[in-house]
Amino acid sequence: MSSLSETDFDIVIAGGGMIGVSMALAIASLNLRIAVIEKVERDHDLQPSFDDRSTALSRSSQSMYTALGLWDEIRDASEAIKSIHVSDQGRFGFSHISAKEQEVEALGYVVINRVLGDVLLTNAEKKKNIKFFCPAEITSIEPHKDYCNVNFKSHDSENIVSSRLLVVADGANSSARDFLGIGTNKINYHQVAIVGNLLTEKAIDNRAFERFSESGPLALLPIENGRTAFIWIVPTNEAEALLAASDDIFLSTMQEIFGLRLGLFSNLGKRSSYPLALKEAQRLYASRSVVIGNAANSLHPVAAQGFNLGLRDVATLADCLCEEIKKDNVDLGNVDLLSKYSDWRQQDHKKLKSFTDGLVRLFGDKRKSVRILRSAGMVCFDLVPGFRKLFVRHTMGLVGRLPRLSRGISLE
Repeated sequence: MSSLSETDFDIVIAGGGMIGVSMALAIASLNLRIAVIEKVERDHDLQPSFDDRSTALSRSSQSMYTALGLWDEIRDASEAIKSIHVSDQGRFGFSHISAKEQEVEALGYVVINRVLGDVLLTNAEKKKNIKFFCPAEITSIEPHKDYCNVNFKSHDSENIVSSRLLVVADGANSSARDFLGIGTNKINYHQVAIVGNLLTEKAIDNRAFERFSESGPLALLPIENGRTAFIWIVPTNEAEALLAASDDIFLSTMQEIFGLRLGLFSNLGKRSSYPLALKEAQRLYASRSVVIGNAANSLHPVAAQGFNLGLRDVATLADCLCEEIKKDNVDLGNVDLLSKYSDWRQQDHKKLKSFTDGLVRLFGDKRKSVRILRSAGMVCFDLVPGFRKLFVRHTMGLVGRLPRLSRGISLE
């Protein structure tokens, strides 16, 4: 491969969480020299990509991991979602979506972050053209005309690597994005997500539930070993008391919101929490740099779309890079490539931001008139299969112009 300048790596990825490692795996077959710089060690308590939270993978994400030859490993540790039931506490409306009606094997799959992270890292560590620097904290970034320098500290020593393109994938509170001078727009929802897992008296049986209430939405998802994962969104001023409450009080409070559809809740696992906000980068690229995943868009988890949106960032950038290396005069960080990636991702980003923010506002509105319209809307949604099918295709990530990996097509 020809290059405009000699560099240590072709691509440096800032962030070694699930999106950053997925990015490295997505382009590993392109014969590129790839470096991944990650601040937090794999087995550290503060590593969010490898904790006991769960992630719902959409159809397009499944297709991408299939194209990368990883899906069988992920599928073995996942639970399929065969149906989704959405309801509003105290209201008559509800909606039901089934995989059978949509003529698909599953609407999505739920996997524990720790398990998915292990699959991704184990496979990435086998690739000879991927080098990891961890723990390593980026201290500055210096873009130049033909390359980019990344300075970082590792084990109290200062280091520097150069590349033709820096991929920023270090999360919603990205320091790399800040170093590049890319600002963010933020909406604080004044909510906290409490996550964990429990046992239900009746088997959840590959079903997912989303229950909207006065305090916020509660989602229940099937996970391995017959347990059920939950994501409970509550106002910030209520979160501290719930996190400090005894297991029995916590479960009974949650039970009051959800009801007895799955019987009694028991055997509560470890609880953790994180504040919720919509944060978006004001632009998706800078000189020799591009922003993906939560560093580009950090969404409210109400629709479980954030990680899947990030994987479509990965697949799109991989597609752009694949096309670039076919050229005679290859330049992986040229502005035309970065602009192409940015333009390609705009519609998907805008759609998902509007959708998730709209849901938060719609179900957070306590006016009686809005509640009645909300219930009527869910009934209509349930009675119009054509509209429901289009909605489900959006949530599965199958609408719009999709890159090859998101369609299950290998780049090789």
